[in-house]
Amino acid sequence: MAAATFAAVFAALYVAHSVGDHWVQTSRQSADKGNPGWTGRLADTRHIATLTVTKLALLLPVALLLGLDLSVLGLLVGLGVDAVTHWWADRRGTLARLAKVLGQSEFYALGTGAHPVHPVTAEGKPAGHLGTGAYALDQSFHHLWLLIAALLIATV
Repeated sequence: MAAATFAAVFAALYVAHSVGDHWVQTSRQSADKGNPGWTGRLADTRHIATLTVTKLALLLPVALLLGLDLSVLGLLVGLGVDAVTHWWADRRGTLARLAKVLGQSEFYALGTGAHPVHPVTAEGKPAGHLGTGAYALDQSFHHLWLLIAALLIATV
């Protein structure tokens, strides 16, 4: 039963993460959350608050409809760990430093003018592209912590 609970919780959190990170987050939160000082910290905190509410709003009906036996403590610990790690990564400089420590700086810069082979148009101007290395590393970091959060929620 724990495996089925984990799978259902992870699926709900994964979908809720995508909705909360892309549809619920405001443009202002996205633009400001990486800024230094209190402007960035508060924007990031507002983003994490709405993201966590989105995750809870999608997870609770799933748990109710599927009859999942989740504890309040498990929800608090799992969503808390997810919120803290998401806030940390979304300060941007923190994730960039982690990428540097792990030897991923070039991939982090992929899709930006900072990358040594960034795409350009025939006129030499930056070319449009789908995403960046920074975005891919950001999302994969969040997915790792969603997995951990789902394990905590399903087992605590």
